Amino acid sequence: MLSEFRQFIAKGNVMDLAVAVIIGGAFATIVGSLTADVIMPLVGAIFGNVDFSDKYVVLSGEVAAGTSLVAAREAGAVVLAWGSFVSAVINFVILAFIIFMLVRNAAKLNARFEKPEEPAAPAGPSEIDLLTEIRDALQKQS
Repeated sequence: MLSEFRQFIAKGNVMDLAVAVIIGGAFATIVGSLTADVIMPLVGAIFGNVDFSDKYVVLSGEVAAGTSLVAAREAGAVVLAWGSFVSAVINFVILAFIIFMLVRNAAKLNARFEKPEEPAAPAGPSEIDLLTEIRDALQKQS
């Protein structure tokens, strides 16, 4: 069983998947930082120095105006953290676009290196044509 497990792990696809998961995790961290540290502050500046990470709506509980999201949650209030959701959506859109671009370019690269398909050999006569020829040849002999 151990040798089978080693063979399974040593297969290229498993190793490729492991590398992809590690790189994907690191890339998600970079995109998260890009969103939190660059994009959202710019969006906040455009909308009048608004910090979207602390934007929420209180659904139940008592929270003083201007309380941070973390403090509101610690106070036991049920909140709809729409600012965090906007940040998550922006993260998703950035990741989805980058993955789209990678897949698109990989498909173009694969198409460039694929051999063009050779044209199919011309089809010969069908079975019916062959049987008709045989019948005609037999009729001529009789």
